[in-house]
Amino acid sequence: MKFSVRHILVLAVGLLIGVSITITGNVLAERDDDQSAQTLPLKELHTFAEVFGKIKEEYVEPVNDKELIDSAVRGMLAGLDPHSAYLDPDEYKELRVGTSGQFGGLGIEVGMEDGFVKVIAPIDDTPAQRAGVKAGDLIIKLDEKPVKGMTLTDAVKIMRGKPGTVIRLTIVREGLEAPLTVEITRAIIKVKSVKSKMLEPGFGYVRITSFQSHTGENLARALGELKRDSRGELNGLVLDLRNNPGGVLDAAVAVSDTFLTDGLIVYTEGRRRDSELQFKASPPDILKGAPLVVLVNGGSASASEIVAGALQDHKRAVIMGQQTFGKGSVQTVLPMASGAAVKLTTARYYTPLGRSIQAEGIKPDIKLDRLQIAKLESAQQLETVKEADLSHHLDNGNSKPADSESQDKSPKEDDGADGKPEEPLAQQDYELSEALNLLKGLYILKQRQ
Repeated sequence: MKFSVRHILVLAVGLLIGVSITITGNVLAERDDDQSAQTLPLKELHTFAEVFGKIKEEYVEPVNDKELIDSAVRGMLAGLDPHSAYLDPDEYKELRVGTSGQFGGLGIEVGMEDGFVKVIAPIDDTPAQRAGVKAGDLIIKLDEKPVKGMTLTDAVKIMRGKPGTVIRLTIVREGLEAPLTVEITRAIIKVKSVKSKMLEPGFGYVRITSFQSHTGENLARALGELKRDSRGELNGLVLDLRNNPGGVLDAAVAVSDTFLTDGLIVYTEGRRRDSELQFKASPPDILKGAPLVVLVNGGSASASEIVAGALQDHKRAVIMGQQTFGKGSVQTVLPMASGAAVKLTTARYYTPLGRSIQAEGIKPDIKLDRLQIAKLESAQQLETVKEADLSHHLDNGNSKPADSESQDKSPKEDDGADGKPEEPLAQQDYELSEALNLLKGLYILKQRQ
């Protein structure tokens, strides 16, 4: 069957009008045909129709109309920015499941950069994290298939699969001369968005791995448990948002509101009036003004940056770590009659003081380099000489004579569950150790005021 440019142009105009009706509803329906035609880019649609016709007639293999139109729609959205996308019914369903906290795959949040899949952050306790995938990695091959030329949607489809099956990722990582190959076994990803523990008596730790529908409620519950563990109010808290790729906006607002009592949390600006939103805080501050330190890094994106930016602008927390990812755009999912959906960037996020997060990120108040601390062996440690070690040193004059039992005591490291000395926190997690030290300093200073 021959396709004329005229016929295909009619098809393209019909498609464009159909999309416009989906988005604008009755507005377009009230216009007459002449007014609608005047708004259509006829010259560009003529080019589209020409290309469509040439593919139908000249391509090496037959291509059906649906496949071509789907590809055109995906390309149209992918050309806008890395986050806009067309979601077929299955992909739309997976998106809804993903925000609820359980889905299948590897456990990484990804985007596109220079035609390659870029890891925004691995999710805690997932196959990707256990395999050593890191924020900032560029995935250049999936099994033996080069990523270059794929859409993000196509790449995600390949990475997802039946639990128990293996996929091989070829990764380019900053600082490594040669690509790295990592084999990962797919699994059902169950994300626990809030984790908590006591670091020291009175000083709590909460990690948010992603922002889901119930993250705000889970955070309040976790803080309640930490308060009970400390038998009262907390002296301070470390909020860990490292490698948190973001998630639901409402959850970011709820987390910020947990520590703020008034004022703006975040606002959005876009072309349409309904994309201009403001979110404000209300009492109480669940920590009652206790010191708060927030840890971030290059894998902290989107909702994480909203929280960090709000707490930083309100001077409610000290932000520590590395500059964040810089995803400050709002994606709105627009369902379609076919069961598919369009994920479209509709606005930008701004912090309470009007800073755009987009492509800039949140700069920490205190920058921490990514370091690994090693404990000196006893043979390497120099014996220090103190005044009390010198012969004929003077007594303190204020102290009581120490009994023999107390003189024999020497500080010992706490034993872990296996009976071995537990590693110092600085050796386990340097950034967290620095955050705890700052937190204790802020608490001491507050007590002295």
